[in-house]
Amino acid sequence: MAIMNVNPTRMEMKRLQGRLKTATRGHKLLKDKTDEMVRRFIVLAEENKRLREQTEKELCAALTAFADARATSDARIIDEAILMPSRKVELNCTKRKVMGIDVPEMEVDDHGGELYPYGFLTVTPKLDDSLRGLNDVLLKLVQLAQTEKTCNMLAVEIEKNKRRVNALENIMIPQLTETIKYIKMKLDESERAATVRLMKVKDIIN
Repeated sequence: MAIMNVNPTRMEMKRLQGRLKTATRGHKLLKDKTDEMVRRFIVLAEENKRLREQTEKELCAALTAFADARATSDARIIDEAILMPSRKVELNCTKRKVMGIDVPEMEVDDHGGELYPYGFLTVTPKLDDSLRGLNDVLLKLVQLAQTEKTCNMLAVEIEKNKRRVNALENIMIPQLTETIKYIKMKLDESERAATVRLMKVKDIIN
Protein backbone atom coordinates (compact mmCIF):
# COMPACT_ATOMS: atom_id res chain seq x y z
CA MET A 1 0.00 0.00 0.00
CA ALA A 2 1.51 3.33 -1.12
CA ILE A 3 1.88 5.93 1.60
CA MET A 4 0.50 9.43 1.23
CA ASN A 5 2.75 12.31 0.15
CA VAL A 6 2.92 14.26 3.43
CA ASN A 7 5.50 15.98 5.59
CA PRO A 8 6.62 13.66 8.43
CA THR A 9 5.78 16.02 11.30
CA ARG A 10 3.96 15.50 14.57
CA MET A 11 1.21 17.90 13.52
CA GLU A 12 0.67 15.96 10.30
CA MET A 13 0.64 12.67 12.19
CA LYS A 14 -1.96 14.00 14.62
CA ARG A 15 -4.13 15.16 11.70
CA LEU A 16 -3.88 11.77 10.00
CA GLN A 17 -4.67 9.96 13.25
CA GLY A 18 -7.86 12.02 13.46
CA ARG A 19 -8.73 11.09 9.88
CA LEU A 20 -8.02 7.43 10.63
CA LYS A 21 -10.28 7.51 13.68
CA THR A 22 -13.08 9.11 11.65
CA ALA A 23 -12.59 6.66 8.76
CA THR A 24 -12.66 3.67 11.13
CA ARG A 25 -15.84 4.89 12.81
CA GLY A 26 -17.42 5.66 9.43
CA HIS A 27 -16.47 2.20 8.17
CA LYS A 28 -18.21 0.54 11.11
CA LEU A 29 -21.33 2.69 10.75
CA LEU A 30 -21.53 2.07 7.00
CA LYS A 31 -21.01 -1.67 7.47
CA ASP A 32 -23.72 -1.85 10.15
CA LYS A 33 -26.07 0.19 7.93
CA THR A 34 -25.37 -2.08 4.96
CA ASP A 35 -26.03 -5.20 7.04
CA GLU A 36 -29.36 -3.77 8.22
CA MET A 37 -30.28 -2.78 4.66
CA VAL A 38 -29.50 -6.30 3.45
CA ARG A 39 -31.68 -7.74 6.21
CA ARG A 40 -34.59 -5.47 5.24
CA PHE A 41 -34.01 -6.22 1.55
CA ILE A 42 -34.31 -9.96 2.20
CA VAL A 43 -37.60 -9.43 4.08
CA LEU A 44 -38.95 -7.23 1.28
CA ALA A 45 -37.73 -9.63 -1.41
CA GLU A 46 -39.60 -12.50 0.25
CA GLU A 47 -42.72 -10.33 0.52
CA ASN A 48 -42.29 -9.30 -3.11
CA LYS A 49 -42.07 -12.94 -4.20
CA ARG A 50 -45.21 -13.85 -2.26
CA LEU A 51 -47.13 -10.87 -3.67
CA ARG A 52 -45.97 -11.57 -7.23
CA GLU A 53 -47.00 -15.21 -7.12
CA GLN A 54 -50.39 -14.36 -5.61
CA THR A 55 -50.98 -11.44 -7.98
CA GLU A 56 -50.01 -13.40 -11.09
CA LYS A 57 -52.30 -16.24 -10.07
CA GLU A 58 -55.31 -13.96 -9.45
CA LEU A 59 -54.63 -11.83 -12.53
CA CYS A 60 -54.34 -14.90 -14.71
CA ALA A 61 -57.67 -16.20 -13.38
CA ALA A 62 -59.36 -12.81 -14.04
CA LEU A 63 -57.98 -12.55 -17.57
CA THR A 64 -58.91 -16.16 -18.29
CA ALA A 65 -62.47 -15.43 -17.18
CA PHE A 66 -62.55 -12.38 -19.47
CA ALA A 67 -61.25 -14.46 -22.41
CA ASP A 68 -63.96 -17.05 -21.69
CA ALA A 69 -66.60 -14.29 -21.59
CA ARG A 70 -65.54 -13.02 -25.01
CA ALA A 71 -65.40 -16.55 -26.37
CA THR A 72 -68.90 -17.48 -25.18
CA SER A 73 -70.63 -14.16 -25.91
CA ASP A 74 -70.89 -11.68 -28.72
CA ALA A 75 -67.72 -9.53 -28.56
CA ARG A 76 -69.81 -6.41 -29.34
CA ILE A 77 -72.02 -7.00 -26.31
CA ILE A 78 -69.01 -7.47 -24.06
CA ASP A 79 -67.40 -4.28 -25.38
CA GLU A 80 -70.58 -2.27 -24.87
CA ALA A 81 -71.03 -3.66 -21.35
CA ILE A 82 -67.62 -2.40 -20.16
CA LEU A 83 -67.39 0.69 -22.36
CA MET A 84 -68.50 3.10 -19.63
CA PRO A 85 -67.16 2.04 -16.22
CA SER A 86 -69.17 3.39 -13.30
CA ARG A 87 -66.45 3.00 -10.67
CA LYS A 88 -63.56 5.39 -10.08
CA VAL A 89 -60.33 4.90 -8.15
CA GLU A 90 -57.29 7.15 -7.77
CA LEU A 91 -53.70 6.32 -6.95
CA ASN A 92 -52.04 8.64 -4.43
CA CYS A 93 -48.24 8.52 -4.41
CA THR A 94 -46.14 9.88 -1.55
CA LYS A 95 -42.73 9.03 -0.07
CA ARG A 96 -41.49 7.41 3.11
CA LYS A 97 -38.05 6.86 4.57
CA VAL A 98 -36.44 3.41 4.68
CA MET A 99 -32.86 3.53 6.01
CA GLY A 100 -32.57 7.13 4.83
CA ILE A 101 -33.88 6.36 1.32
CA ASP A 102 -37.02 8.00 -0.08
CA VAL A 103 -39.14 5.07 -1.27
CA PRO A 104 -42.63 5.29 -2.80
CA GLU A 105 -45.75 4.98 -0.67
CA MET A 106 -48.83 4.20 -2.79
CA GLU A 107 -52.43 4.25 -1.66
CA VAL A 108 -55.55 3.46 -3.65
CA ASP A 109 -58.40 5.90 -3.07
CA ASP A 110 -61.68 4.18 -3.94
CA HIS A 111 -64.42 6.67 -4.84
CA GLY A 112 -67.04 3.93 -4.93
CA GLY A 113 -69.57 3.18 -7.64
CA GLU A 114 -71.03 0.05 -9.17
CA LEU A 115 -68.58 -2.74 -9.87
CA TYR A 116 -70.75 -4.11 -12.68
CA PRO A 117 -71.79 -1.28 -15.07
CA TYR A 118 -74.26 -3.44 -17.01
CA GLY A 119 -77.37 -5.55 -16.68
CA PHE A 120 -76.79 -9.13 -15.59
CA LEU A 121 -79.19 -10.54 -18.18
CA THR A 122 -77.18 -9.26 -21.14
CA VAL A 123 -73.78 -10.80 -20.38
CA THR A 124 -72.28 -14.10 -19.25
CA PRO A 125 -71.39 -14.67 -15.58
CA LYS A 126 -67.77 -15.10 -16.71
CA LEU A 127 -67.58 -11.33 -17.21
CA ASP A 128 -68.75 -10.85 -13.61
CA ASP A 129 -65.98 -13.19 -12.45
CA SER A 130 -63.42 -11.29 -14.51
CA LEU A 131 -64.39 -7.83 -13.19
CA ARG A 132 -64.57 -9.08 -9.61
CA GLY A 133 -61.14 -10.70 -9.97
CA LEU A 134 -59.60 -7.56 -11.51
CA ASN A 135 -61.09 -5.43 -8.74
CA ASP A 136 -59.66 -7.73 -6.06
CA VAL A 137 -56.21 -7.84 -7.66
CA LEU A 138 -55.91 -4.05 -8.06
CA LEU A 139 -54.67 -3.42 -4.52
CA LYS A 140 -52.20 -6.29 -4.77
CA LEU A 141 -50.83 -4.85 -8.02
CA VAL A 142 -50.22 -1.51 -6.30
CA GLN A 143 -48.60 -3.22 -3.31
CA LEU A 144 -46.44 -5.29 -5.66
CA ALA A 145 -45.30 -2.20 -7.56
CA GLN A 146 -44.46 -0.42 -4.30
CA THR A 147 -42.55 -3.38 -2.85
CA GLU A 148 -40.68 -4.07 -6.08
CA LYS A 149 -39.60 -0.45 -6.47
CA THR A 150 -38.46 -0.35 -2.83
CA CYS A 151 -36.42 -3.53 -3.38
CA ASN A 152 -34.77 -2.03 -6.47
CA MET A 153 -33.90 1.20 -4.65
CA LEU A 154 -32.52 -0.71 -1.65
CA ALA A 155 -30.42 -2.92 -3.94
CA VAL A 156 -28.87 0.17 -5.59
CA GLU A 157 -28.13 1.77 -2.21
CA ILE A 158 -26.66 -1.48 -0.83
CA GLU A 159 -24.31 -1.66 -3.80
CA LYS A 160 -23.23 1.96 -3.26
CA ASN A 161 -22.60 1.35 0.45
CA LYS A 162 -20.61 -1.81 -0.28
CA ARG A 163 -18.35 0.16 -2.61
CA ARG A 164 -17.84 2.81 0.09
CA VAL A 165 -17.10 0.15 2.72
CA ASN A 166 -14.61 -1.58 0.42
CA ALA A 167 -12.91 1.73 -0.41
CA LEU A 168 -12.51 2.53 3.29
CA GLU A 169 -11.48 -1.00 4.23
CA ASN A 170 -9.06 -1.71 1.39
CA ILE A 171 -7.71 1.70 0.40
CA MET A 172 -8.21 4.62 2.78
CA ILE A 173 -7.72 2.97 6.19
CA PRO A 174 -4.63 0.92 5.15
CA GLN A 175 -3.14 3.99 3.44
CA LEU A 176 -3.65 6.16 6.53
CA THR A 177 -2.25 3.41 8.76
CA GLU A 178 0.89 2.98 6.63
CA THR A 179 1.41 6.74 6.39
CA ILE A 180 1.16 7.14 10.17
CA LYS A 181 3.70 4.29 10.61
CA TYR A 182 6.00 6.01 8.13
CA ILE A 183 5.76 9.36 9.98
CA LYS A 184 6.41 7.62 13.34
CA MET A 185 9.45 5.91 11.87
CA LYS A 186 10.79 9.22 10.52
CA LEU A 187 10.16 10.97 13.83
CA ASP A 188 11.92 8.17 15.73
CA GLU A 189 14.89 8.45 13.37
CA SER A 190 15.01 12.21 13.93
CA GLU A 191 14.91 11.71 17.72
CA ARG A 192 17.71 9.12 17.59
CA ALA A 193 19.82 11.41 15.39
CA ALA A 194 19.20 14.32 17.78
CA THR A 195 20.19 12.12 20.74
CA VAL A 196 23.41 11.05 19.01
CA ARG A 197 24.27 14.66 18.23
CA LEU A 198 23.69 15.67 21.86
CA MET A 199 25.90 12.85 23.09
CA LYS A 200 28.69 13.89 20.70
CA VAL A 201 28.40 17.51 21.75
CA LYS A 202 28.54 16.41 25.40
CA ASP A 203 31.64 14.32 24.73
CA ILE A 204 33.32 17.26 23.01
CA ILE A 205 32.50 19.60 25.88
CA ASN A 206 33.76 17.12 28.46
